Amino acid sequence: MPIYEYACKACGCQFEHLLLPAAKTDPVCPACQSRDLEKLLSGFALSTSELTKARVKAARTQMAQSKDHKDKQIAEAEYVKHHVEDHLPPAEPPPRRLK
Repeated sequence: MPIYEYACKACGCQFEHLLLPAAKTDPVCPACQSRDLEKLLSGFALSTSELTKARVKAARTQMAQSKDHKDKQIAEAEYVKHHVEDHLPPAEPPPRRLK
């Protein structure tokens, strides 16, 4: 059972699809459900520490640039700001200096 790589022409999402022999439908983009796909040229499976590091770096970069990730970071920062302030003890005044 071959695994094919596709790129969505509508949203640019790249993904893999396992083609089962009994499958009667064409693959769809998991991000936008579009059927306007381009089959990519796939290489054979090869894994080295350098390739793994490069793939992880590319995936992290793609995730960091996504709108969902940025929205989650903003929401988390606001949550922390509001809830941490509620649980902190009152600030102590600075110590007085003796003359």
